[in-house]
Amino acid sequence: MGKNVIRRKSLETRSASEADRDGGVQSVDRALSILETLAEDDEGYRLSDLAVRTGLSASTVHRLLATLESRRFVQFDRAVSKWHVGVRSFTVGASFARRRNFTAQAIPYLRKLRDLTRETANLAVVDDEFIIVLTRMESREIMRSLTKVGGRVAMVTSGVGKAVLATYSDEDVGAVIRHHGMPRLTEKSIVRPSDLFKELAAVRKQGFAIDDEEAQMGLRCVAAVVYNALAEPLAAISVSGMTSRITDDRLPEVGRMVREVAAELTAALGGVVPEPKTN
Repeated sequence: MGKNVIRRKSLETRSASEADRDGGVQSVDRALSILETLAEDDEGYRLSDLAVRTGLSASTVHRLLATLESRRFVQFDRAVSKWHVGVRSFTVGASFARRRNFTAQAIPYLRKLRDLTRETANLAVVDDEFIIVLTRMESREIMRSLTKVGGRVAMVTSGVGKAVLATYSDEDVGAVIRHHGMPRLTEKSIVRPSDLFKELAAVRKQGFAIDDEEAQMGLRCVAAVVYNALAEPLAAISVSGMTSRITDDRLPEVGRMVREVAAELTAALGGVVPEPKTN
C-alpha cells in the first residue's frame, strides 16, 4: 500500500513537472510571437492590437510584455500608449550579423555600389529558405518603403532570392516552391513554376537577377550572388530603387555593376565565382 502511494505521488510529481515544462515552453513561444509582431511595424502596437495580432488574451499579452520589459526586450511609450521592440532585442539580434563576420568587410563594397548606381545597396543572406537583409547603404535619392534590415522575405519574390535560387538545382528550387508557395504580391509577381524556371535560366546566363515590381509596384531590385571558397552562395548584394530611376534602358548597366561588385566582394572574402551555368 505504501509503495502504491509512493508511486502515485511520483507520477503526480512527474505530471506536475511536465505541465510546468509545457507551460514554460508555451510562454516562451508566446513571448517570441509578441516580439516578432512588434518587429513588423516601427510605429509600435497598442496592447489591444497586439492581442488581436497574436491571438492571445489581453491579460496574457500584458503579463508577457511586463516580463519582456523588465529584461528590456520591449519598451512602452506612455505618450502614445504603444509598445515597441527594446534595446535588448537589438543587441541580441545584432549577434547574428556579427556571426556573419563578412558583414563589416562588405560595407565598402556596398558603399561603392551605392555611389555607382545612386541607389540603395543591400547585403542579404538565406535563412530557412527566406531572405534576410543584414545591412544596407541608403540611397541619397527619395525612396519608398522596402524590406528593412532584419526583415524576411520569400525567395521567389525578391531579386536577391532569385539570384540565390539560380545557383540551386531544379529539384531544390522545386522544394522551395513546395514549402513556401509562390505568393502574388503584385500584378507582376511570378506565380507559375515554369515562369520562374525560365527566369532563373536567364539569371544564370547574365549573372544577375531582377525583381521587376514583383514585390512592390514602382520598385525594382537588381541582385547578384557573393560566393564562398567552395563556389557556393554565401550571401547576395543588390541595389533597389524606383522604376523611374532604374529604367528599362538602365537595367543592363545596373546589372553589370552589381555583378562586378559582387565578384569583387567574393574575391575579397576568398571566394570563387563559378563558371556561368547555361542550363
